Amino acid sequence: MKHERYKYSAEKELMYFEFFSVGPKGQVKKVIEFSETNVKDVYNLAFGDYDEETNQISDKVVTNNGDSLKVLATVASSVYAFTTERPNAWVFATGSTSVRTRLCRMGLTNNIVEISKDFQVYGLKDDNWEEFIIGEDYEAFLVKRK
Repeated sequence: MKHERYKYSAEKELMYFEFFSVGPKGQVKKVIEFSETNVKDVYNLAFGDYDEETNQISDKVVTNNGDSLKVLATVASSVYAFTTERPNAWVFATGSTSVRTRLCRMGLTNNIVEISKDFQVYGLKDDNWEEFIIGEDYEAFLVKRK
């Protein structure tokens, strides 16, 4: 993506990424984690604030740090890195709420021309996967490197 993004750190396998969102709420640690599913070559993308108490990703917290485009670009950058190492991987993503799924759709919509150069993009609608169509509501998304 052409948007500014945060620098992140990642472990060697590129399954786990960390970065800090910086804004009016201070520095907030964010985590992106890819995990295998029970379907071959399909990985789940989890993203959210890092909860120090539970050592887990909290995907329900609303940070409101004024940097959502930069955060989204950072998540997208991690997908590029992850799929560079795993060109056959399908990355599955959905929001923890319908609002967050809508934000994910908006991010894809606003960048679909650029994303489509490198990825096949699909949306889940009524239990069926279809090629991503701008303006459609989807329950989840799948992307794969071309």
